[in-house]
Amino acid sequence: MIAFTDKQWDKVTSNYRAWWKNELGRAILPCVFWGRDPGRAMPKNSLLSFANCNDLSITPEQIIDRYDYELSCYEYAGDSFPLMQTMQFGPGIAAAFLGADLLNDEHTVWFKPKEVKPLSELHFEYDADNVWLNRLREIFLTGMKRWGGEVIIGMPDLGGVLDILASFRTTDNLLFDLYDEPEEVSRLVGEIADLWFRFHTELASLLKGSRGYSDWSSIFYEKPSYMLQSDFSFMIGPDMFDEFVKGELTKTSSRLSNAWYHLDGVGELKHLDTLLSIESIKGVQWVPGEGEPKTRDWSDVYRKISKAGKKIQAYYDLDSYYKEILAVIEKPDHLVKMQFGYPIGQKEQILRRLAEEGVE
Repeated sequence: MIAFTDKQWDKVTSNYRAWWKNELGRAILPCVFWGRDPGRAMPKNSLLSFANCNDLSITPEQIIDRYDYELSCYEYAGDSFPLMQTMQFGPGIAAAFLGADLLNDEHTVWFKPKEVKPLSELHFEYDADNVWLNRLREIFLTGMKRWGGEVIIGMPDLGGVLDILASFRTTDNLLFDLYDEPEEVSRLVGEIADLWFRFHTELASLLKGSRGYSDWSSIFYEKPSYMLQSDFSFMIGPDMFDEFVKGELTKTSSRLSNAWYHLDGVGELKHLDTLLSIESIKGVQWVPGEGEPKTRDWSDVYRKISKAGKKIQAYYDLDSYYKEILAVIEKPDHLVKMQFGYPIGQKEQILRRLAEEGVE
């Protein structure tokens, strides 16, 4: 049985509500401890992963039951809550919703078109019978039936609009397309953005009655929202970002309650000023990317985001860079920690640290 009470849910909701208003007076600090006795045997099928996400012989009931076992092995502290992730279907699953082939191994999922068509021949439409959209629908409905909304089912990683387009054109081709056929690119960006929002809205509607919403960031939302992204923008300059990305991000984020942006790698820092100018993007998740030393000082990045009145999510634990980040931001309410797990043997130590930060 999952060890999470109504009282804990009420506290998570009220804490996040105050935090969004900058009235909590501290960062959001979720901590999960693994090693609790779940009181039942482990199901035979494996936990949902990149490696088995395409195995349609595993029923939605089996997927949810295995996740129920996993969540029953946790204890929740601070601002944490029971969360089932569905990002295991890969970064950019919306490409598969639009007809791309889903390919996977033990480490990741990627998408490949059945054929690479010229831009003028590409047209994206909603397919109600798409196998992967149906798979997510079934998992969402089964999870809601099993848990009654007491476990939040996270949105899949739908992907960024240009990232999805690159799945059909290839990255190299799309880079040339931006110069050679900008009107066609803009047309397809509009088509994909509208379908992206349709997918998001449809999946969120299946969670009606849930305690809330989330995504791969583990951030809690009372209303449907999302961690937006554009990994492709790493390879383009500010002018092209403004032409092909900014308008779509502005439109999509304005349709969501508390949209975030996943700023991934130093190559995307050139777009930070543009992102901070978009009022409907409420926060930025900063990830330095591979190859960057863990000790590098990102104070200027955190300070700029906070000064713009945006929320910040960064990768750290309570004893690593947390205080350094707090020292340079405008308000502690601007910061939200990832929902990390710790061995249950560290519970007393972590609870003491949480208490020091004002967490009941």
